[in-house]
Amino acid sequence: MKAAVLKSFGSPLAIETVADPKLGNGEVIVDVAASRVLAYANEVLSGARKYLLELPVVFGPGAIGRVRATGPDATRLRPGDWVYCDPTVRSRDNALSPDITLLGLTGGSEGGLKLHRYFHDGAWAEQMRLPTENVVPIGSIDAKDAGRWCALGTLLVPYGGFLAAKLQPGETVLVNGATGAFGSAAVAVALGMGAQCVVATGRNEKTLADLVRRFGARVRTVRMQGHEDDDRVRIMQGAPGPIDCVLDILPPAATPMQVRTAILSVRPHGRVALMGGVGMQGGPGLDLPYPWMMRNCISIHGQWMYPPHAAVLMTGLIRAGLVDLDQFEVTAFDLDHANEAVAHAAANSAPFAMTVVQP
Repeated sequence: MKAAVLKSFGSPLAIETVADPKLGNGEVIVDVAASRVLAYANEVLSGARKYLLELPVVFGPGAIGRVRATGPDATRLRPGDWVYCDPTVRSRDNALSPDITLLGLTGGSEGGLKLHRYFHDGAWAEQMRLPTENVVPIGSIDAKDAGRWCALGTLLVPYGGFLAAKLQPGETVLVNGATGAFGSAAVAVALGMGAQCVVATGRNEKTLADLVRRFGARVRTVRMQGHEDDDRVRIMQGAPGPIDCVLDILPPAATPMQVRTAILSVRPHGRVALMGGVGMQGGPGLDLPYPWMMRNCISIHGQWMYPPHAAVLMTGLIRAGLVDLDQFEVTAFDLDHANEAVAHAAANSAPFAMTVVQP
């Protein structure tokens, strides 16, 4: 089969013929229809992000495709089923603290590298092999819509944060970092889950205004100016009432101060989910006041990715029309032009703009 292979960090992906994946017990082989291209894929491929990957590797996290073959443990999946290929692969020998690898992107940890050595290759190929539990039926779709369904991979990340923070319908949510790809998706997800109001923070006024244009009066925007106390006052003034839940999804270039500004705006007994990249590039840690957290019964939950059942629930939100995939504008590249797709994704990383590779 044809695949896009990363052979060394900093070199272009090699488009070449590799062996078809071989089916094992507890596994499924999927014919890949489309796979999203992360805006920062170029940073992973160059080695700048220092992700744990053992090379050579077929790159690409997550996909939409159709089942080709299943192992004997699959009781519902059938060849031809349209599925989401969840890249979040968990070890099966420790239910309480599983190691995680992101298929086709990073081992994540030393334990995750053990998984990566077996479930090694990602989605930028004509076929891919996954654990059975990572193949999620999405129902019948038109083949031309496969690229748009790749938005599942973006929507599921903030959805995991909201599930961790136990977001309830009718609550007021603060999305800190709402002008990026995952942050803007978080606004759509929170509204789809029934939030009364989403307070969206960011520095880009144009992008903030576009969120209001897309979603209406349930979105209140606050342009962050970098002064902690002043920004927090404007957050509180922008909200229609107490902030029940905060999702921080700022990128690695942001500062702990920007995170703290949002966290300290949550109401007593409020909840916070941390999903961003702050601190990954070094620098000081997150300094929060112990007495405030203790006396106000604040819950702070770190969340990487999302639980296994999230893709099933998100598919339901999409099917119900509560989350609209038509918000996403898709630019597609075939597998021969995977390197061009990576460059395009880096240069066109606006909210709801999605680049996909279609093998």
